[in-house]
Amino acid sequence: MALRKKHHNHRWNKKARIEHTGFFPYLQRYLEAMLLRGFSEETQRRHESHVRRFGVWCEQRGLDSPTAITKPILERYRKHLYYYRKNDGEPLSFSSQQVMLSSLKGFFRWLTQENYLLYNPASELQLPKPPKTLPRTILSEECVTDLINQPDTQTPDGVRDRTILELLYSCGLRRTELAHLKLYDIDLKRGVLVVKQGKGNKDRMLPIGERALTWLITYLGTTRDRLSRPLDDDRLFITDYGEPFNGGHLGRLVKKYLKQAGIEVTGSCHLLRHAMATHMLDHGADIRFIQAMLGHEDLTSTEIYTRVSVEKLREIHRATHPAKSR
Repeated sequence: MALRKKHHNHRWNKKARIEHTGFFPYLQRYLEAMLLRGFSEETQRRHESHVRRFGVWCEQRGLDSPTAITKPILERYRKHLYYYRKNDGEPLSFSSQQVMLSSLKGFFRWLTQENYLLYNPASELQLPKPPKTLPRTILSEECVTDLINQPDTQTPDGVRDRTILELLYSCGLRRTELAHLKLYDIDLKRGVLVVKQGKGNKDRMLPIGERALTWLITYLGTTRDRLSRPLDDDRLFITDYGEPFNGGHLGRLVKKYLKQAGIEVTGSCHLLRHAMATHMLDHGADIRFIQAMLGHEDLTSTEIYTRVSVEKLREIHRATHPAKSR
């Protein structure tokens, strides 16, 4: 049995404290309503985080309850998010601002529907429109190979980490989807896994590539039992502390191996999701298959990869453009 370390806490897991404010009772009822309506755990967590953040901002300005909130106050908060700067000095992306404000619109819509408020102050709140940008970085096949080869597979942790990287790349999983995988979501005989309640509360079944499947079999056969503890909840991947992984753990793990490989890029787990989609398109996969793999409801979300997949375009250009070198 591998040596277990003490339970650990990270600043990433700390919630904004609003239990002492008038926001908290309403938030608790709202989260319960989301639970009864079947929203995913990740969606509930996101909405809770954004409402808590707004509650702290309101308390700093003497606003103690949702009943004190008006449309001008929400407009001030929208401006606050626009000018806010993170610890690294970077602004919040328009996508992040949109998600934060969308959570508040949902919260205030529910408050109005339940007659806690006479009118909805967020009903006419305009959300930022994120630009349709290409992914900042698409890892080449060579970079992905370098990254995946970084873990020391002579150790239990290294076998687990190699398996995580292989699955992220093979299946194009979101980090929370991988973190929530359980043992019974894997069918080794068929070589498939099931993503339960992915984004949009939709299940999907995905094939596991041969190389990833080989590492998964190795991990389950030789490693997982050495990392688990009696009270684990059957999660597929277990941390060094015998706890289930979460998205933050996975992000830091991938960043560590990117740095170790000398790949200086922004991002972590999503880089492997982007790489999978782009590389499969480069090798001739139909975009609707990529859409199914990624779990995109709308094909327009997948079509972004056709703009970064240049290999086929280069081949066609070389074969058909009249301005060829002689």
